[in-house]
This record gives sequence, structure tokens and C-alpha cells, in this order.
Amino acid sequence: MTREAAATIVMDGRGLAEEIKKEVAAGVRELGNSGIDAGLALLLVGGNPASKQYFLATKKAAKKAGITIYEYVLPADASMGEILNIVNSVNRDERISGLLPLMPFPRRIDTRRVVNAISPGKDVDGLGAISIGRLQADEPTIFVPCTPFGVIRLLDHYGINIRGKNAVVVGKSLAVGKPLANMLLAREATVTVCHKQTRDLAFFTGAADIVCSATGVKNLISGRMIKEGAVVVDIGINVLADGGIVGDVDFGSAMGKAGYLTPVPGGVGPVTIAMLLENTLKSAKRNENSQGALP
Repeated sequence: MTREAAATIVMDGRGLAEEIKKEVAAGVRELGNSGIDAGLALLLVGGNPASKQYFLATKKAAKKAGITIYEYVLPADASMGEILNIVNSVNRDERISGLLPLMPFPRRIDTRRVVNAISPGKDVDGLGAISIGRLQADEPTIFVPCTPFGVIRLLDHYGINIRGKNAVVVGKSLAVGKPLANMLLAREATVTVCHKQTRDLAFFTGAADIVCSATGVKNLISGRMIKEGAVVVDIGINVLADGGIVGDVDFGSAMGKAGYLTPVPGGVGPVTIAMLLENTLKSAKRNENSQGALP
């Protein structure tokens, strides 16, 4: 743990991510000794800066862990048919253990149609309707969404008790906000879901023991909006004109007031990638055991 100010512990996601990635690398080597390759397909459509950042970071981490990367990079004007052809091809390719579509896609593309076309056994980001539905229903699922699961792993890593706490999730996306709310509920937190249009957002965040924000709105959460000693998890990503990255939380004003605080970059992001690699290894192991179908 690192302490940047007297009252605030900065939650270093990089350290936890390295631990997870070392375990993944060992698992990949073990599979390799049995002649099994772990492969991850990355699908990037267009040039969204945040997507490109995540693409490059994931590619680098996967290669370091010994996972084979299959790159599918399409221009912003790629057709729905072209994208679905790639998804269907990956579904059939036994070399590939998982497929990650880099979000957001261009607006004219039906994102849910693309995600739901991914075979559940290769949906390593856990965002298909089957994975999300099973999570919502508290049923066993192959893959849990990487970003919210990364948040839970980070809280556990720092010994933060979730049970009985008041938690506010700011953001209602299917990729982060909704599954994270479900995971916190499963850990017996009392959960309130807010979003960018919530009136008097500070009323909700100011009463929370745990605040998780994933809106992509720069400085949406300031220090005055959180209570003394709260756990603040910043999941937002905003790429600035100079290439820098900031999150949803005004880090400077939250320092000294929050009890725990994630930085951007270096907080949730590295753990998200580590969880993706862990899920890819899990998929490769399922293929080894010929358990590709959902239970």
C-alpha cells in the first residue's frame, strides 16, 4: 500500500495486476507444455483514443503473459457484415480462446448485436446477454465482466469490507455500472445506482461508504462530494488532447478526504486487463477439457 497523503491510501492497481499476470503466465506455460495455446483476438473498429489505448495495453500485457494475439483492426466505416464475419470466424477458430471487442464502436454499429454474436465460451469480457443474464440471476456463469470484477478484486486486495456498507455506483452501463451494482449486492452492500443525469449527485455520493464512478466525465466527482474516509474507486477514462489520461474523480481535491482512492491511470485499468488475461486462460483450460458448452 502506498500513502500519498496523511489520510488517503492510494490503491495501486499495478501491483495487484502484476500478481495476477504472473499467475496467468504460469498457467499459460503449463498449458503450452500440454500442446495447448491460449489465444486472444482483439477487435478494434475506428480510432477512438480510449479504445486504442486499451488495445495497445492489452496487446502488450497478453504477449508478456505468453498469450497469442490475433489482431482485427477495421476502419470506422466498416460494415456490420464485415464485423460479424470476423466474430463468426473467431468463434470457429480453435486457436482462439477469447474475443475482446474494443468499445466504443462507431455509433452506427449495433454494439449489442456484435457482442451477442460472440460464442459464450469465448466471451472473455463477460458482456454477452448470456453472461450478463446469468450474473443478474445469481446463476453460475463462465466469465464475469472484467472491469467490475477488477474493482471487487482491488477492494479485496486492500482488505476493504463490502458487507453492510452503503455503496453508490455512478454509471449505468452494461459494461460496468450494472454488473458492478450486482456484484456489490451479492457481497451484501446496500447499493444505489446513479448516473450523469442524477439530480443532486452529491447527496448520494456524500452519504456513501464506497463510491464507484464509471461515466467518462472528467472531474464529475470532487472532494466536496464525498464523505471523510470514504472508499473512492475511479473507473472513468478520459483521454486529453496532450495524450494524458484522467478519470471521473478530481484526484487533487479527493486526496486527504477519501480513506482509499484509485488513481487514473494506474488504478482499476491494469487490474481490468489482468482479469481479461485470467479469463482467457480459463477459456483455454475449458477448451483443453472439452467443456466449451455452457453448463
